[in-house]
Amino acid sequence: MKALFLAYLPSILSVTAMQIVALVSPGPDFAVVVRNSLIHSRRLALLTALGIAGGIMLHVAYILLGLGAIVAQTEWLLTLLKVVGAGYLSYLGICGLRASATPKNVQQQPIDLKLSALGALRSGFLTNALNPKAMLFILSLLSLNVNEQTPKAILVYYASMIFITTLVWFTIVAVCFSNERARVFFSRYRHWIDRTTGTFLLLMALKLFLN
Repeated sequence: MKALFLAYLPSILSVTAMQIVALVSPGPDFAVVVRNSLIHSRRLALLTALGIAGGIMLHVAYILLGLGAIVAQTEWLLTLLKVVGAGYLSYLGICGLRASATPKNVQQQPIDLKLSALGALRSGFLTNALNPKAMLFILSLLSLNVNEQTPKAILVYYASMIFITTLVWFTIVAVCFSNERARVFFSRYRHWIDRTTGTFLLLMALKLFLN
């Protein structure tokens, strides 16, 4: 096993590095986790992070099964995914723009009951799963480093690494932004946080649709 990983070490390092660089680049996933951290609670933000990791694993699964290339080469399927993804990001953005301007005391209301645990998990999952850019990134990442001769152990490593790094990164984001001091500080600006993240998500939706 050690010899196997040493043989694939350049590929392993390449895939891991590209995954980490892509993760730390702000996008819709980052915006959703930050919003749920500041507006709702740490628990809901962590569930959002778990949902995002689940969404990325969906991409990994169907790409390793060979379905990703079919979607990427089928124009109407890719267009449909793009439209649905842009529509969902637009929905999240509009919800943010329509948020109440009335500030809430974070210490008195640490949890916003408007977002359930399932809702937090779903928001993370759908934000990633409906993003064709996430699918195309994973497709390009794996297609450059995976072929018919790639051992199953290496495939398992790639899948596990992508899931774990995604979960760890967005867990860090959730923990940092749901810190009590941060939430108390930002509570007075809740309305503007909603509006800012809402605008960002709408811009991401527009960019996704136009591309």
